[in-house]
Amino acid sequence: MLKTLRTKNICFIMLGTAIYAFGLVNFNIANNLGEGGLAGVTLFLLHFFQIDPAYSNLILNIPLFIIGWRILGNRSLIYTGIGTVSLSLFLWIFQRIPYTLDLHSDLLLVALFAGGFSGIGLGLVFRYGGTTGGSDIIAKLLHHTKGISMGRTLFAIDAIVLAASLSYLDVRQVMYTLVAVFIGSRVIDFVQEGAYAARGALIISKDNDAIASHVMLSMNRGVTVLEGRGGFSKNEQDVLYIVVAKNEIIQLKNIVQAVDPHAFVSVSVVHDVMGEGFTLDEDKNPIY
Repeated sequence: MLKTLRTKNICFIMLGTAIYAFGLVNFNIANNLGEGGLAGVTLFLLHFFQIDPAYSNLILNIPLFIIGWRILGNRSLIYTGIGTVSLSLFLWIFQRIPYTLDLHSDLLLVALFAGGFSGIGLGLVFRYGGTTGGSDIIAKLLHHTKGISMGRTLFAIDAIVLAASLSYLDVRQVMYTLVAVFIGSRVIDFVQEGAYAARGALIISKDNDAIASHVMLSMNRGVTVLEGRGGFSKNEQDVLYIVVAKNEIIQLKNIVQAVDPHAFVSVSVVHDVMGEGFTLDEDKNPIY
């Protein structure tokens, strides 16, 4: 099983780097847009010193690999190595395969496509445990240790690199690059977390038992009963906590409304869910 999961991860990491490299070559480089993070630095070196990004990407990642080895551990380092090497490989390939996509010099469309390819590609890499080196390592560390969105971390780092890009890009090009980077950061979060995003509901009602029964029977979702106490009244009151898929929240609200129109319901976004009904089936087997 472990071997299968590793093989699956490697395949998706390589697919993600291929998508990212294709967008970088055919949208960013081809239309004189910059990029954030280490990729932006490689474009800087390409412009001033004509160094192929496929090579500079590997060279610049050497010190970051050392940091990754000390902090992330062997398994993460392997995935990072695969991501970094495959990104350089696909950058090398796509620069040598002629491909022309005529967007009629519309930099807004170019920025949208560049951000979309970057977000989908990097989102797949991150979701399956890898990085492409560079600032991705920092983003991955902050995501695991602080819970900070990887997309937001990358966006902050990218802003610094983009400011430096003004040395060879004009303001218009940098602004469109910023659009691409912003779109990419949002798509990364969607790809990485979107599949498991759900809604969590806290429900306070005089008919908690009836609501719980309806939810378990009609929605086949678990219900957790929490012990609560009113801050003002000091009265003891059970609180229901229910996690459902995004498309089920309307059904849950309808059940609560039908049982107790006066119930208090608080709904929050759950970015990641692990367990039965989401990542495990009813027999506790992983859902692929």
